[in-house]
Amino acid sequence: MKQKFLVQKSATDAQIIIRENAELDKELMSLLCEERFDLDTLKTALDSGRESLIAALRTRNLYPPKAYAEKIADAVQELLRNADEDAIELYFDDLDLLNKEREAAARAEAANDETDDIDDLIEDDFEGEFEEGQDIGKIKSSIKIADDDSVDVDEEI
Repeated sequence: MKQKFLVQKSATDAQIIIRENAELDKELMSLLCEERFDLDTLKTALDSGRESLIAALRTRNLYPPKAYAEKIADAVQELLRNADEDAIELYFDDLDLLNKEREAAARAEAANDETDDIDDLIEDDFEGEFEEGQDIGKIKSSIKIADDDSVDVDEEI
């Protein structure tokens, strides 16, 4: 479903009006909800942080998904800061939201697979015959330690 949110300043009152429209018929937007918010209330919520503003914008009748609510809050913030702007229109398509959720789930699955690969690399799967106290040179391994080389390093100053 396609949706349009119109966020505008009220010309007469000190209010912000949010209108939610949705495409119920092919290419025909219908008004679903209209909410009015007091400017002072929104400014106070904005001073408390973005999450407080989002909480103040969500009502019983207007409760958009988080991704939409964040963009609506950004539009309200822009209207509160910019005295020249009177209205902002936001367009959303639920298919885009679903595709983003699928992509995020796919990325999380890929990251989980990479973690499993790393876990495989650090597993202790040493199959040599090694006993505690045994000389390390007698382990059957592809890594060889030269007996002639000294491991002591003298630093020259």
